[in-house]
Amino acid sequence: MEKEKVKNKKFNIKNFFRFAENGTSVDMVLLVITLVLVAFGLIMLYSASYVVGIYRKHDSMHYIKDQIVFAIVGVTVMIIASKVDYRIFLRYDKLLMILTYALLIIVLFMPEFKGVKRWIVIPKVGSFQPSEIAKFTIIVVFAKMIQEQGIRKMKTLRYGVFPFGLIIGSIALFMVLEPHLSGTVIIVCIGAIMMFVGGTDIKWFLLGAGLIVVCIVGAVVMFPDLVPYAESRIVAWRHPELDPAGSGYQSYQSLLAIGSGGLFGLGLGNSRQKHLLLPEPQNDFIFSVICEELGFVGGMIVVILFLILFIRGIYIASKAKDKFGSLLVLGVICQITLQAFLNIAVATNTIPNTGISLPFFSEGGTSLLMLLGEMGIVLSVSRYANIEKGE
Repeated sequence: MEKEKVKNKKFNIKNFFRFAENGTSVDMVLLVITLVLVAFGLIMLYSASYVVGIYRKHDSMHYIKDQIVFAIVGVTVMIIASKVDYRIFLRYDKLLMILTYALLIIVLFMPEFKGVKRWIVIPKVGSFQPSEIAKFTIIVVFAKMIQEQGIRKMKTLRYGVFPFGLIIGSIALFMVLEPHLSGTVIIVCIGAIMMFVGGTDIKWFLLGAGLIVVCIVGAVVMFPDLVPYAESRIVAWRHPELDPAGSGYQSYQSLLAIGSGGLFGLGLGNSRQKHLLLPEPQNDFIFSVICEELGFVGGMIVVILFLILFIRGIYIASKAKDKFGSLLVLGVICQITLQAFLNIAVATNTIPNTGISLPFFSEGGTSLLMLLGEMGIVLSVSRYANIEKGE
C-alpha cells in the first residue's frame, strides 16, 4: 500500500496542468509550441543582442537579462491564467476599456524616445507600451460585444459596424498621436478580422475600403507635396540598393544578412551584420539575424512554428464551448501570427519598413509578458473545449 501511494505521487507534467474542478487538461500541443518559441526566442535574442549590448551598454548580457526575468514571470502568468476560467473577463471588459484609454492618454505626456511617445516609464521599475494592453482589450471587448449582438444584429450598420468602428477609431487615434503606425495597423486588422468572423456584412468592409481610397485621393489632391514624398518612399522600398546609405539602409542591410545565411547559415553567434550594421538586430530585424546565422532552414523553422501555432489555435477556437471563448482564441492567435507575418515581411522587404517586433523573439518585456498571459487564456479555453485525447 505504501509503495502504491508513493507511485501515485510521482510527478507528471500532464498532471501539473490538470485541473481538480473537472479533471481536464490544457492543450499540450499548444503548450509545447509556446514553450519552444519562448526558449528559441531567448537563444536567438542573446545571439542577436550581445554585440549591441557590448557596444552600447558595455554588457553583453544587457538585453537578455531582463528578457529572461520576463520570460520566467510570463510563463508563471501563463500557468496561472490557464487555471482561471476565461469567462471571468466577461465581467471586466469595461474596466479594461477605462484602463486602456487612461494609459493611452498618459503615454502622450511621457518623454519622447527616438521621436515617439510609446512607453510609460516607471522610475526604478521599467517601462511598458500601452499598445500591448490595447491589443488585448480590443480582443476581449469585441468578443463580448459579438456574443451579445448575435448574428442578425451583426449584419446591421447600427449594431455590427458603428460601435466597433467607434472603439477602433478612438484607440487608433490615440496611437497615431504617439505616433505608433505599426501598432495601429495591427489593432485595426485584429478588430476587422473579429468583426468579419463575428458576422459583420461584407458590404460594410467594401464600403470602408472605398472610403479609404477616397481619403487617399483627397489627400493627394489637397496636399500635392505628399506625392513626391510617397514616391521616394516607394522607390526606397522597391530598390533599397539605389540608396544603401540613406533611405534604403535598413532594408538593404536586412537583405544582406538574410542573403549571407544561405541554406544553413554562418552558425549560431556568427552573424556579421549585427556588428552595428543591421539596425535594431535585437528587435525589429532579429529575423534577419536568424536567417544569417541559421540560414534558410532556420528561417523556415520559425515560420513553421508560427504556422503550427496558428493552425492549433484555430482548431481550439473551433472546439470552444461558447462564442466568447472561440473569439478570444481567434483574436489572440491572429494577433500573434499577423504580427509575426508583418515582421518577417519587413525583414525580407516584402512590405515597406515599419517598426514591428517578432513575437517571442524580439526584445521587449511588456510584449513577452502580455503574449504569455494571452496564451494562458487560450490554454484556459482549451481546457473547456471539446478536444478529444490524442488529437
